[in-house]
This record gives sequence, structure tokens and C-alpha cells, in this order.
Amino acid sequence: LQVIIERLKREFGLDPQIGERKVAYRETITAESEVDHKHVKQTGGAGQYAHVVFEIEPLGSGKGFEFYDETKGGCVPKDFMPAVERGIVEAMEEGPFAYSPVVDVGVHLVDGSSHEVDSSEMAFKACAKKAFQMAFKKAKPQLLEPVCEVEITAPEEFSGGVSSSIYSRRGRIVSVEPANQKDLQNVRAMVPLGEMFGYATALRNLTGGRGEFDMHYERYEPVPEEEAEEIVKERRRAKKEGR
Repeated sequence: LQVIIERLKREFGLDPQIGERKVAYRETITAESEVDHKHVKQTGGAGQYAHVVFEIEPLGSGKGFEFYDETKGGCVPKDFMPAVERGIVEAMEEGPFAYSPVVDVGVHLVDGSSHEVDSSEMAFKACAKKAFQMAFKKAKPQLLEPVCEVEITAPEEFSGGVSSSIYSRRGRIVSVEPANQKDLQNVRAMVPLGEMFGYATALRNLTGGRGEFDMHYERYEPVPEEEAEEIVKERRRAKKEGR
């Protein structure tokens, strides 16, 4: 991206506006929780009434989202079930923990109630959205970050420095093998994407311009607690400031 930006400036005389680089974090839960929530509003005209009882649980990595209607006796009319699910999905688009998309959560609708006049799709959607946010906060939220497989090729004499550069970026080395060319080594590692910004320059400086690397997304993994706290604080601050 930096090379393209420089070309836009140099070859086309443009002055591109560059936004802050952001990592596509996700959030999930690590425990079960339950919430009983009523949405009640009364105005001069028709009111709003909806009541849901949720149980939420963590699903396995990559499972996405599952919604289960386990109500009995029509306590929540079937006509309102799509609105309940839409409310949950809408809440998951921006999670209450770090304002990131929510993944790998199962929601069980186990009870609720309705009003023959004041209940509506809008009321149940709003009720479900708020109920999910409340249940999520109680279920030990966890921040997830994209982790990339990085393959670095550099002269063997720099292998110690390359390894240190990986460890300093919270990476872990998977393998170190001879490259096809003499005196070169391939170092394969797993590194959080957020730690790889600026690595091209760092590697050039480390290897006298003789090192190069390839990188591709592999999977999401939990962020260590200490780092997660700082990331969440910054994202909440940015949200408050409208960034």
C-alpha cells in the first residue's frame, strides 16, 4: 500500500488522503449467560411491548451464529420470531465489548410474553437487540484478532535477528528450513496482523535489504488479556470521539 501511495504522489501528482490503518477485530464469548428483558414504552397513542428470555452460549471457532426457538405455548407468537432474530443479528454487527462484529455465539429463546395490542415486530426487534447486548456483557467477552502465516526468506547470518523480530511482534515460529538458494533460510511463523504494520521496512533494515516475506491470513485467535484491554480502551475512546 505504501508503494502504491508513493506512486500516486510521484507519477500522477495526487495527494491521497490516508486513513488510519485498522485491524478487523472480532469478539465472542467464553461463558454462558441468561437475560430476562422487557421492552415497554407507552406514549399518547399505541404503546410498545415485548418480552424475551435468552440463554446464550459460546460456539466453536468458525461456527458463526445459531438461533434456537425453544419457547412453548406460544408465549412469543411465531410471527415475531423473524423480528427477534433480526434484532440479535443487528446487535452482533457491532458488539458491546469492543464495537467489533460478534462471531460464534448461539442464542436460545426460552421464554417471553406479548401483548395483543402493543406488541409488534419493531418492539420485539428492539427488545431482542437490547437483550442480546445485556447477555453478551455477562458472558465473559473475548477479543479475537486475525493471525497471519508469515514466510520470511533471508540470509542465514540474519536468522537470529529475524527470529527476534518475530518474537517481539507476539509471533511464534513454526519452522526454520534451508531455502532453495545457498545460504538462505525460510522462516515460517504465525504473527498477529496488527503487529505486522511496518514490518517490510523493519526487515529491510534488519537484513541490509536482503530479506523478503510473504504473508496471508490464516485464522482468528484470542488476543492476550493485557493487549486486549489496551485495544478495547482505544476502540471505546475512538467510538466516543467519532473516529
